[in-house]
Order: sequence, then structure tokens, then C-alpha cells
Amino acid sequence: VHLKEAVEKHSKNLSCLMITYPSTFGVFEEEVSDVCQLIHDHGGQVYLDGANMNAQVGLCRPGDYGSDVSHLNLHKTFCIPHGGGGPGMGPIAVKAHLAPFLPNHPVIDLFQNEESQSFGAVSAAPFGSSNILPISWAYIKMMGGAGLRKATQIAILNANYMSKLLEEHYKTLYKSPQSGLVAHEFILDIRDF
Repeated sequence: VHLKEAVEKHSKNLSCLMITYPSTFGVFEEEVSDVCQLIHDHGGQVYLDGANMNAQVGLCRPGDYGSDVSHLNLHKTFCIPHGGGGPGMGPIAVKAHLAPFLPNHPVIDLFQNEESQSFGAVSAAPFGSSNILPISWAYIKMMGGAGLRKATQIAILNANYMSKLLEEHYKTLYKSPQSGLVAHEFILDIRDF
């Protein structure tokens, strides 16, 4: 089923679409803005899975191509350890029109006189594993904007280098049809191995 047909068929019941960008296949999908606009045209919101932000930091702004809300996987992009069961941390970023709906704190009113449609706290520890946030803060502070952009560029460069280096022996399953390149990761076809 084509997305446009599905959206038109279910337009009255459409609430949102979750996307991963670049895709889990390691491709910057050229139509991401069009997909987001289609969802918005039918009254929906777009949720961006922040799993692949390490291919975007310093290069893309998700709100510019249509994302309304996104979580950031600090363990992938911003240096938080993830192995051994955590602790994980995934801050949520939203566009201004969704801010009044964010959860509040059970003790401290985060909205203080602002218009809020919050339903209250979502857990007893509303800031999650906040003790690990200084790691990401320090990484961002030390890298600076130029360093973060460079890290993204290097991630993309490394993936394309490895894809090219291995192409004589293994096919990269998915590449951009326009550029022939991958994003920050790629999938090798090892079925013949």
C-alpha cells in the first residue's frame, strides 16, 4: 500500500506517523519533507525516532523537514553508556505547539503561569536518570557546534568509506538512488558468504 493512499483512506483517524531518518537501512530518504507534509496536510503529527541523530547533528534540523516531536538517544549520539542494562536516557524535543502538552513535575510546576494542558507527571522520577545528563552536556560543551558537525560528517564519511572498501566482496543492500551513498551506517548482504 502506498503511504499517500493509506493516509487519504484513514485521514479522519490519522493521529501521527513515526519515522526513522535516516532510515534504518542507512539511507537519507529524499522524500522525508514530502512525507511529513502529507501527514500534516491530513491533521497528523510526525514523531522522529532519534536513533539516527548521529547522522544529522550539525547538518539537519528535524523541525525544518517536518518532525514535530523527537526523542534523542543519548547512548548513541551523545556518549551515554548503554550496555549492561543502562542507564539509558532519552530526552524528548517538541515543537512549540506541542509544549503545553508535555508532562509536568509532581512537586515543581514546570509551566509556572504558562498555558498548560499537561496531564501531570508520568513517573515518580520525572527527570529519569538525570545523573547521567552531565556526561552528554560535557560532550556537547567540549565538542562545540563545529566539533559536533565534524563528528557527524566523519560518521557519514566512515560508513561510505567502509561500504566502498567492501563492495568488491559484499554488496551494500541499500544506497541513495540519487547519490549512490549511505548515511552513517549500512547493511551488507552476506547471504552468499
